[in-house]
Formats: sequence, C-alpha cells, structure tokens
Amino acid sequence: MEVIKTKVGYTQKKHNQPIKRYCQTLDLIDDSQMVQAYVDAHTETNHWKEIRNGLRDVGILEMEIYMLGNKLFMVIETGLDFDWDAAFSKLDTLPRQAEWENKMSFFQRSNGKTSSEKWQLMERIFCLYDSDGE
Repeated sequence: MEVIKTKVGYTQKKHNQPIKRYCQTLDLIDDSQMVQAYVDAHTETNHWKEIRNGLRDVGILEMEIYMLGNKLFMVIETGLDFDWDAAFSKLDTLPRQAEWENKMSFFQRSNGKTSSEKWQLMERIFCLYDSDGE
C-alpha cells in the first residue's frame, strides 16, 4: 500500500468544547518494508479497538499520525482540563496497551524507551496570530 500525499487537505473533527493540541514526532526504522508494516498496523481494519477505546477513555478527543518517509508527526486533541501525565499513566494500565506499545516499538527507533520517552513533544513556534495581539 503506497501512502498518497494530498493537496486537498484533511477534514477536522469538530468538538463541542475548546481544545488543546499536542504535537509529537518520532522516527521509524528507515526500512521501506518496516515502514509499510507500521502503516498497515494503523489502518482502521488492523488497528486494535482496545487501543482506540483506551485513548478516548483517558480524554483524548482525536489523534492523527502523519508521515514523511520514516518520520512521524502526531497531533493529539484534548479538552482544556486534560492532564498529560495523569492520562498517560492511566493509559499504561489499560487492556492491551503494553502489548501494542511492544509491537509498535519493533518498527520505531526507540531503543526500548517508553511511549512518553520515544514520542517527543514539539514546541509550537508559529500560528496565524489574531490581529488584536492574542
């Protein structure tokens, strides 16, 4: 399965509340077959339902992963009251989460790191600022 780049854009889910956005990056092992296997594991039919449910249970409203070559970029949207450390501590205890992390670490340049260690939070350096200075 070839990943197709689009210039059309992606429709965003609407939330009935203000949200926070977190952005993270991670590198996969630079091997085309392993990259493809990672992509395949994340298709709707192959991705584990328990993992999606767990993400929602800890307060994640939306999660998207984008890819360029072997570099991943993840966007996480949450409510304003989301506590990162508490949520991911809880997530670690949910059904099949450790199994999923172990399976995905095979493809990632992670050297045995935990999910919170291998996915690096990114700093926002620009946005289209409002004209009133906010």
